[in-house]
Amino acid sequence: MQLHCMDTGDVEGGALPLVVLHGLFGSADNWRSHIKHWQTRRRVIAVDLRNHGRSPHIEGMAYPAMAKDVMALLDALEIERFDLLGHSMGGKVAITLARQHPQRVARLVVADVAPVAYGHGHDDVFAALRRVESAQPTSRKDADRVMAAVIDSVPTRQFLATNLVRDDDGIMRWRVGLDEIAADYEAIIAAPGGDSPYEGPTLLLRGSESHYVLDRYREAIEAVLPAVELRTLEGAGHWLHAEQPEAFREAVDAFLEDAET
Repeated sequence: MQLHCMDTGDVEGGALPLVVLHGLFGSADNWRSHIKHWQTRRRVIAVDLRNHGRSPHIEGMAYPAMAKDVMALLDALEIERFDLLGHSMGGKVAITLARQHPQRVARLVVADVAPVAYGHGHDDVFAALRRVESAQPTSRKDADRVMAAVIDSVPTRQFLATNLVRDDDGIMRWRVGLDEIAADYEAIIAAPGGDSPYEGPTLLLRGSESHYVLDRYREAIEAVLPAVELRTLEGAGHWLHAEQPEAFREAVDAFLEDAET
């Protein structure tokens, strides 16, 4: 299986390539503004994980399988060593990959997720997506109206709507592999894969308004990521890279540049 990615290409004399992995129901497209910033000094590869974006739909959402997908892509691109950034679900993929291939990952950035198992937390999202699927809206406005019946948050609906595409009949449909994601949701909320700690330099960024990286997870975090630096972005929730983009970039840039020296 060949994952789709956005690849900015080599930068002469630039830093190591940066590989970016989105979260659940996200895609590489969500990272365009950050990519534009980072590509001035390094190659950036933003990946559409399986069942997301323009990548193929396939059964199974286990983290070892998704990490294997990413490594196959990077091998095909002949990228041997790289910095790795992952948000939420993509953060767990990144942790899995770093634990399995520590010699390939120079530095790791994890955005608002801990290496622990979570409880069910997307019932309203699945309900909204299924409602749109059944309603077959012909516009984004109509799709938003359908989602609003179960999701109050406008930013959340706007984020989900980035996955809508118009088919040949003019119907707005989801480009995510919704059936495949729903069928293996238990694997998504599980802890990341890998048997050994990743001992390389690691930055874990969390939003002050998010509940994904709680203080009580600190022991579990340090067991998996012993060289971790934990930073909190004030005024940010779970989608901290979208809610506080400048602060997010500044934190990532400072960490990567400090680790290079």
